[in-house]
Amino acid sequence: MLTRRVIVCLDVKGARVVKGVQFEGLRDVGDPVALSERYEREGADEITFLDISASAEERATLLDVARRTAERLFIPLTIGGGVRTSDDVARALRAGADKVSVNSAIVTRPELLTEAADRFGAQCVVASIDAKRDANGVYKVWVKGGREETPLEAVAWAQECVARGAGEILLTSIDRDGARTGYDLTITRAVADAVHVPVIASGGAGVAQHLVDGIVQGGADAVLVAGILHDGVTTVQALKQVMREAGLPVRVTSSGVAA
Repeated sequence: MLTRRVIVCLDVKGARVVKGVQFEGLRDVGDPVALSERYEREGADEITFLDISASAEERATLLDVARRTAERLFIPLTIGGGVRTSDDVARALRAGADKVSVNSAIVTRPELLTEAADRFGAQCVVASIDAKRDANGVYKVWVKGGREETPLEAVAWAQECVARGAGEILLTSIDRDGARTGYDLTITRAVADAVHVPVIASGGAGVAQHLVDGIVQGGADAVLVAGILHDGVTTVQALKQVMREAGLPVRVTSSGVAA
């Protein structure tokens, strides 16, 4: 079995890390460079930076922060937010990203996935999908930071993203975001069963068991965590220790401690 990854997400706005609930009520939680270094020391497998405002000015700020962060990190870094063209992907990669996450722009123009995959390789192209369950129980894709619903059904959209070149799916439940009640295992499992690329479960992690559930029950290859780490509720090392005790393979330090 492949090693299961714990990815720490940093939502960046105005060169600061912020966190909210269901994409709203944002509060400042710290400096992105310092937090990235801290989480790497704790054993994070990857760091994801998301520019949640996505204006040109914010994107330039994010790339500067990412550049300073990449100089200090030894783990993979993903950058997302405001990526609209393959040239934007190129700029993110030049700033030090190992992977680039795309969301709203690929709903408008799905060809971007193919262009980026052909130019840089599918391994660095992440299709980010924000999903929310509607009144009929259908999981719809939302864009523009969770502010606008689309007609797209989440599972079918994930399949199209992979067919067009995405090498990974970052699946966020808007309903669970910041709620700390656990990942939405229904949509996570549905997407994981429908595509052949890694799926990252996002939105809802509250305790270590939620990470285990996201992988075992949800079928995710990796789990994304934010708020419980930013607030000091737990540490990456503590989360991974529980995962290891549950029988999940996780990366360990040279001392043999789960990291």
